Amino acid sequence: MKVVVAHNRYREAIPSGENVIVDTEIGQLREAGVEVVPFQRSSDSIGSLPAARKALLPISPIYGVDAQRDLADLLKAAKPDALHLHNPYPLLSPWVIRTAHAHGVPVVQTVHNYRQVCSSGLYFRDGHNCHDCRGKVLGWPAIKNRCYRGSAAQSAIMATTLAVHRPTWRSVDRYIALTDKIAAHLTDYGIPSDRIVIKPNGLPDPGAPAPLGDGFLYGARLSPEKGLGLLLDAWRRHPDGSLGTLRIAGDGELRPLAEQAAASRSDVLYLGPLDRAGMTAARQASAVVIAVPTWEDVLPTVILEAMSTGRAVLGTAVGGIPYMVGTGPSAAGWLAEPDPASLAAALPLARAGAATAAVAARARYQQHFHPDVLTPRLISIYTEMSHHAKA
Repeated sequence: MKVVVAHNRYREAIPSGENVIVDTEIGQLREAGVEVVPFQRSSDSIGSLPAARKALLPISPIYGVDAQRDLADLLKAAKPDALHLHNPYPLLSPWVIRTAHAHGVPVVQTVHNYRQVCSSGLYFRDGHNCHDCRGKVLGWPAIKNRCYRGSAAQSAIMATTLAVHRPTWRSVDRYIALTDKIAAHLTDYGIPSDRIVIKPNGLPDPGAPAPLGDGFLYGARLSPEKGLGLLLDAWRRHPDGSLGTLRIAGDGELRPLAEQAAASRSDVLYLGPLDRAGMTAARQASAVVIAVPTWEDVLPTVILEAMSTGRAVLGTAVGGIPYMVGTGPSAAGWLAEPDPASLAAALPLARAGAATAAVAARARYQQHFHPDVLTPRLISIYTEMSHHAKA
């Protein structure tokens, strides 16, 4: 089995769970005996592009000239059984789907966000969930509200790209929806249910969990949709020191909020941006990992990392988080509505039940998000597509 994995890498300066997942999945596939041929571009390369290529950047989301030529050459030489697409923006373009089909190669795409419809990919703007572009031929609300990178011009390009490539997206042979919420998003977009498979991301098994720490860890990009303001509002409703320590890791526009909280309360510790080793140490020092986005977050990697290392999760009941955490006695933790009162009520429950939920979190990871479970499922998707294409 030979598979081309296509992905436009996000900038390294902004930590990307999607980059991590793509790299991890490639490693898992290779360990399982699949020959993986990466076809990747990086947004970090944009600044060093020659002037002539920079001039073409505005149209690259619609049609990446160099990417299509290079991909065509690769497909002719490699003769893969399938192409697996992750993020196509901005340097690859959804046109890679058409290029693959022109060479008789079936296409599988993992859907990491809502970019088929939403120019930002988040269904979120100005501090609230937004579906204004759903059902529209052209997403003019995205242009009006400068939803893509805060630019009306770039938003117009992305909205046009989504309109132009609606038939392209509907030609994908098999969609991998990370959760039931993404599957519903694709169905609403017009994708037949028999072309959608629900398969979450997974992470390598880090081994037996370290002894449980104490308190809570919040690690995320410090931007409004990640819920830092919500968390701090809920945290302040409890006396200083009553819940143990709240560790905050990350960087972003809301960094002043984290710094002010750490300065005003003895039970809040701001760790700043951490590398992978730093996050591991912070997670080991904690008992519960908090993930409280207010947008419809798809499949937060921070939750996968928590469950794999035997740490309970306190999350908001949005997006794919209920799918990840589960319900009942086998749940990996607790869910709260994305409002301060609900989250404040859940915090002491999480502190009291951390040890029991940690065991359930590790078990849920092993049963649903372990590579031994997920990699064979992914290979079976490739195999089915390959056999169908050759039939």
